[in-house]
Amino acid sequence: MKRKLLAVVAAGAIALGGFVIVQAQPGPGHAFGLRGIADKLDLTSEQQTKVQPILDQAKPQIAAIHQEAMQKAKTVIDSTLSQIRPLLTADQQTKLDAIQKAHQDMMNAHKELHDAMQD
Repeated sequence: MKRKLLAVVAAGAIALGGFVIVQAQPGPGHAFGLRGIADKLDLTSEQQTKVQPILDQAKPQIAAIHQEAMQKAKTVIDSTLSQIRPLLTADQQTKLDAIQKAHQDMMNAHKELHDAMQD
């Protein structure tokens, strides 16, 4: 039972880390899947010229939807972990803290890398 509980906690922390990493990557050419579709279609330069403004217009809309979804997911994960935490032993709480800190450190490092690559 305790292993399953820790597995759920770890999976939640990993999922949250993954969401935040994806959220932190809205850089150029990352039009949330649409760019990949356009690339795979071997568009002519004329088609690319017509498609690019459409992609540019969709990108902030999709980013906003994505941001909202990530915030909602984070809220659910935080709530879940706060409900699980009191059920854990002191050792398990320490492990949970370490997992959360490791994910926060990873997210911070990823953001630093992303910011450095934008310069």
